[in-house]
Amino acid sequence: MAEEIEEFSEEDELYEHHRVVVDKGQGLLRVDRFLMDRLPNATRTKIQAAIDAESVRINDRPTKASYKVKPLDVITISLPHPPRETDLVPENIPLNIIYEDDELLVLNKPAGMVVHPAYGNWNGTVVNALVYHFQNLPTTQNGVARPGLVHRIDKDTSGLMVIAKTEYAMTHLARQFYDHTIERTYNALVWGIPEPPAGTITGYIGRSVKDRKVQTIYDDESKGKWAVTHYKTLEVLRYVTLVQCNLETGRTHQIRAHMKHIGHPLFSDAMYGGDRILRGTPVGSYKSFVDNAFKLLPRQALHAKSLGFEHPRTRQWLQFDSELPDDFRAVLEKWRNYVTV
Repeated sequence: MAEEIEEFSEEDELYEHHRVVVDKGQGLLRVDRFLMDRLPNATRTKIQAAIDAESVRINDRPTKASYKVKPLDVITISLPHPPRETDLVPENIPLNIIYEDDELLVLNKPAGMVVHPAYGNWNGTVVNALVYHFQNLPTTQNGVARPGLVHRIDKDTSGLMVIAKTEYAMTHLARQFYDHTIERTYNALVWGIPEPPAGTITGYIGRSVKDRKVQTIYDDESKGKWAVTHYKTLEVLRYVTLVQCNLETGRTHQIRAHMKHIGHPLFSDAMYGGDRILRGTPVGSYKSFVDNAFKLLPRQALHAKSLGFEHPRTRQWLQFDSELPDDFRAVLEKWRNYVTV
């Protein structure tokens, strides 16, 4: 009998993850045929691609399609979500692509650009641009609204994303996100000076009961998903601090919620209370200075700076880095000038 488990991270929301325990009375049967009978909307092609990318594991080990399942085998699978009834409009929107080969591409997303169409944002997204510039991205031929996507970053967060160009790459990269072997480093400007200057933030992230748009941290696993963020101080600027955050998991708004949880909301993050003066006396020239800084960076000060992963085909480690965008750099310089006066 099959038992499904829920998604493990923000990236995983683009995938369905299953855990199947083979029934005691199950006869010997090829694993690809076994899964076709048990997973809704899973074609043999998708299952085979997942097996090739080692996204199907039996007793925590990669398998082959010819493997015959045995009673009490534990099978875990990650597959792209089935097709959805969404029409995608190709749009000639420039993409800042910093790497591309036959299997994947890495792009640097600007702040303000939504990743995929959703309520209130049906066009102008990364996906609209992808379907214009690239043909036959995985899942596009069946009408799925998220072709090539293996993860997301927030609309007003800038930085690096990896896009899959083939079914094989998609399933292989999805497995890396699932296993938390992708390396992701963010730079964030936060209010205050974190103490200690480096540490690890953990907790169960779930929607706030007061505001469903906001994520909050719980100590009860029934209220959220386990999340881990490692941070370290890069530069102290009196009332704000530039920090580096490394994600061990990838929950929705993870860095934003975690930093607020320890008392250091991101600078200019309206959703998490960082768009008001939280350190220093909010009067006079200091208030004017901060108000001007908010105008320079009218979004959360968060940038997906580096990204590292194993190439699906070559198995070589790929590492990418990006510069902070102009608005982020401008605010940093403004604070640096302020503290040296």
